[in-house]
Amino acid sequence: MKSATPWPTVFDYLVTATGETLYMVGVSTLIATVLGVPVGVWLQLTAPGGLRPRPLLHKLLGFVVDLGRAMPFLVLLVLLTSLTRLVIGQSIGPTAAIVPLSVGAIPFVGRLVQNVLSEVHVAVVEAAVTTGATTTRIVRSVLLRESLPALVNAIGVTAIALLGYSAMAGVLGGGGLGDLAVRLGYQRFDDRVLWSTVAVLAVIATLIQFLFNRVARGVDRRRHASV
Repeated sequence: MKSATPWPTVFDYLVTATGETLYMVGVSTLIATVLGVPVGVWLQLTAPGGLRPRPLLHKLLGFVVDLGRAMPFLVLLVLLTSLTRLVIGQSIGPTAAIVPLSVGAIPFVGRLVQNVLSEVHVAVVEAAVTTGATTTRIVRSVLLRESLPALVNAIGVTAIALLGYSAMAGVLGGGGLGDLAVRLGYQRFDDRVLWSTVAVLAVIATLIQFLFNRVARGVDRRRHASV
């Protein structure tokens, strides 16, 4: 019977794999936020009743976003192999995994942002319109500012989703905790490595949720006004 991996070795594996996972999740969350927020803003602006209603553009953009959200991540990971190799120079490893992670998360963020912006009270937007504010200023000073706590929570949801996606990417050579769990834990029947990896993933997800909840409360102007 194969003996379990010694705990010092398990710890070394976990440190390396955790660093790779945090790298993948952190960079892909940043890219998805930078590119996904504008997508969500455009979805809201071009929607019926929006500041710049464009029915055809809205339907086209919505179709692309929904198609991206419906694509299973493992399928997307395979489909983007050639693009990943073109952009990164390789198709395996943590850096290579950032490409499909980011592409998969952009439509997810876009739809979340649109839903958040649509909850901003119409009277607040109309008040800004009557003052003659430009669309850009309304987006920046009204829509995004009023919905900032919910936007922060949406990004937190995205980061946790990407944590799960990164584990799937590890199965196909992306590295990180997913690779560790499958290659050294499951395939070698090493429960110590497997369950230690699961525990670390759970801790990371909990910490991400805690962090974004704290940030959301910190930027909530309504909460500060009621204190």
